[in-house]
Amino acid sequence: MVEKFLFDGPEDAPATILLAHGAGAPMDSASMTATASALAEAGFRVARFEFGYMAARRTGARKPPPRAETLNPEYRAAVAELGAKGPLIIGGKSMGGRVASMIADELHAGGRIAGLLCLGYPFHPPAKPEQLRTRHLAGLRTPTLICQGTRDEFGTRDEVAGYTLSDRIEILWLEDGDHDLKPRKSVSGFAAADHLKTLAETVKRWVDGLGR
Repeated sequence: MVEKFLFDGPEDAPATILLAHGAGAPMDSASMTATASALAEAGFRVARFEFGYMAARRTGARKPPPRAETLNPEYRAAVAELGAKGPLIIGGKSMGGRVASMIADELHAGGRIAGLLCLGYPFHPPAKPEQLRTRHLAGLRTPTLICQGTRDEFGTRDEVAGYTLSDRIEILWLEDGDHDLKPRKSVSGFAAADHLKTLAETVKRWVDGLGR
């Protein structure tokens, strides 16, 4: 039996980060576990949760990912169930971050979240750059940090440079990172651990600046 939430980091952390998984991998995937550990090391309380279709896979039900927008109610429910006491950042890996981005403004306007954190935002499906998922990002009012690899097949640095995005969105580009933010060390000179450290430090600076 897997718990509703997986927690990392101190219970008395000054801020909590709630993360949802991507379309194809669970909340305890190697990528999400490594990221949660890095953010916890930076002093955050990190909570991970799964959408219903992914949780059902643990009991043998091979459910495909539904349309991202149909998961909005599940994300709202997770925010309510978590009941974070201090500042809350919502977000997630790939599709999880996309779902969070769809409900961020309503939660932010209601004072329920402080910001949005997307890890490898799926700007478009792989090899389909014309199918953009950016319309709602143009008018986003929630302070947002997107951490993206420069060779992410869901949106490279060159592609994203041409998109119309809200000025509330900051992007951390991780050199040669793929959709899991991992670089090829032989090409970039960076290791995955280097990028995770940069990510965690950047998130900390960004969150510290939200209260100013």
